[in-house]
Amino acid sequence: MSEHILLTIDGPRATITLNNPAVHNRLAPADIKAFIGHLDTIDAATDLRVLVVTGAGEKTFCAGFDLGSLRPGVAASPDDGGGDGRRYSFEILCDRLEASRVPTIGALNGSVYGGGTDLALACDFRVGIRGMRAFLPAGRLGLHYYPSGLRRFTERLGPGVAKRFLLLAEEFDGNELHRIGYLDWLVERAALAAKVDGLAATASGLAPLSLAGMKASINDIACSVFDEDIIRQRIRTCAMSEDLVEGIAAVNDKRKPVFRGR
Repeated sequence: MSEHILLTIDGPRATITLNNPAVHNRLAPADIKAFIGHLDTIDAATDLRVLVVTGAGEKTFCAGFDLGSLRPGVAASPDDGGGDGRRYSFEILCDRLEASRVPTIGALNGSVYGGGTDLALACDFRVGIRGMRAFLPAGRLGLHYYPSGLRRFTERLGPGVAKRFLLLAEEFDGNELHRIGYLDWLVERAALAAKVDGLAATASGLAPLSLAGMKASINDIACSVFDEDIIRQRIRTCAMSEDLVEGIAAVNDKRKPVFRGR
């Protein structure tokens, strides 16, 4: 595993930290593989309820893919097979983060550049700090952005804002990122940890089967994939769960529920 991608676990909360501030937390192929491995670990651990993704340092959350790994004539997010038959492109990482079983919170400790803008957008929620900036320089480099990244920018921010990011390579400050909906919350740096801790605690206390099912359904609908049968199966899973019994009992007993994800 890469020393630049750290996984820490504190009760029901997992945190992945991009730990290479000297290069603005850019991700090399080995880092991408390590990140995906941590996501596999989190999805397999049913006692984990929420994931926070953040960066080390005070300047940058993530500056995207290591451009030194790019070569003319090769896709902008090249695949690295990693020797185990799996693929580890930046696009696959962002798709994998988006599809994570648990709610994900991007704790943006600094600015976001390049593919880092999509990595943050793949989180369910984003908390940014005043003074941060963001821009996506694909057009300045001659790159065509990858399909799922284009989808995320368009479906989450709308085509107009997506074009500002991609066709103008516009640089956004924190206030504008909040106004256009890229950030869900914009706080002072000193308030970032407390805000993220509060969100993580809230998500951790909710019913995990319910959250996982509704997250998957919302993502499907956002991608224009509306399969009512699949959604109703998720509804049935929750309706037959021990968590629902516990939730109703907790309401009747006027106490906090203790969900077990089953």
